[in-house]
Amino acid sequence: MAMTNSDHFTVARRHMVASQLRPNKVTDDRLAQAMEQVPREMFVPKSLRGVAYLDEDIEIADGRYLMEPMVLARLLQAADVRGDDIVLDVGCGSGYSTAVIARLAGTVVGVESDSALAARATDLLTDLEVDNAAVVEGAFDAGLPDQGPYDIILLNGAVPAAPAALLDQLAEGGRLVAVIRSDQPTGLAIRFSRHGDGVSRKVLFDATCPPLPGFEMPTGFVF
Repeated sequence: MAMTNSDHFTVARRHMVASQLRPNKVTDDRLAQAMEQVPREMFVPKSLRGVAYLDEDIEIADGRYLMEPMVLARLLQAADVRGDDIVLDVGCGSGYSTAVIARLAGTVVGVESDSALAARATDLLTDLEVDNAAVVEGAFDAGLPDQGPYDIILLNGAVPAAPAALLDQLAEGGRLVAVIRSDQPTGLAIRFSRHGDGVSRKVLFDATCPPLPGFEMPTGFVF
């Protein structure tokens, strides 16, 4: 019996986990299962569905990308997403990262500045019956303070610094994960953690990913 497109994508998801995530220090079984279950091909333009599972960033709109699966997975693993966490997904695009996080967390709020992408993400999350996530149109660097504080904040793209406005939206013990890249071709994946009035940082790994638009070096920033 010939394989259907659905069968091909199911195999591609398993291969993504086995060949891209597991060999690159992704050991969290809940996370691996979530990425094996969410149909990444639905979140890219139809013309690119055949390459949805390649180990690279995929352009979904002008200047906007789905982050490479391995980088996304390692950021989420470092964030240590728990079942009762409230997560802010900054630059959620068409909603793929939001759908993955929704399988790990209690509540996910995606913020997206592109109205067409925000509408697409909302439709896809509805189609997939994701009932613990919502997408709000808004500016990335502002976050969504009215919905916070957040246990986890994910930035879907490289930024020059961790924005103070987003760090301020972390709950006690909350973690912000992002790729920080100033003027270097290669960025650093970093986890920022809030403890009282202070924020600590831990460099995780070298990472290259496209920039997330809307971030200029703010007055109060954290390297």
